[in-house]
Amino acid sequence: MKRPDAVPDRARQEGWLKRYYFTRAAFSIAWVLALVATARSSPIAGAILLVCYPAWDAAANFLDGRRSGGLAVNRTQLVNLVVSGLVALLLALVVPDMHQVFAVFGLWAILSGLLQLRAAQLRWTKNGAQWAMILSGAQSALAGAFFLAQARMPVAPPITVLAGYAGFGAFYFLLSALLLARRSSQALATRRSR
Repeated sequence: MKRPDAVPDRARQEGWLKRYYFTRAAFSIAWVLALVATARSSPIAGAILLVCYPAWDAAANFLDGRRSGGLAVNRTQLVNLVVSGLVALLLALVVPDMHQVFAVFGLWAILSGLLQLRAAQLRWTKNGAQWAMILSGAQSALAGAFFLAQARMPVAPPITVLAGYAGFGAFYFLLSALLLARRSSQALATRRSR
């Protein structure tokens, strides 16, 4: 038998996830626009943006882990927080060598993608509507392999190649937020019709 407060707790958690996913989508969209607008004209701005992306991911995992029962319970997010923080530092050290940037970014995309995939699997039973996050994690890991291959090319790709990665991330976060919003409104309609 469910506790009487189980439904409000679940609704509160889904509300948090919805806001969290919308925020992650908005940040990624802003990051893509800023990268495309400044990377070619200002290498320093591009370098700062490079470091900011995994740093933001670390901060977002910290916030989400704390709001979702604590980082001790959400170990995938704790590991993702640590990995993303280390990657931000590594990127600050290897910029402007784009071969190294793509190698570091590629490894991070693989690790963070697999961790995101696992976090979404664990959330599936509590919150549902996580298939887009599972796809996002898998696609991140595949993109990471692509970046590693790019890092070994004789000519380093431009930094703007990474905009596509963040753009797909924004799409999946937005889709997840919309799916949760739809699920919440359907649940509310069902409760009202009883």
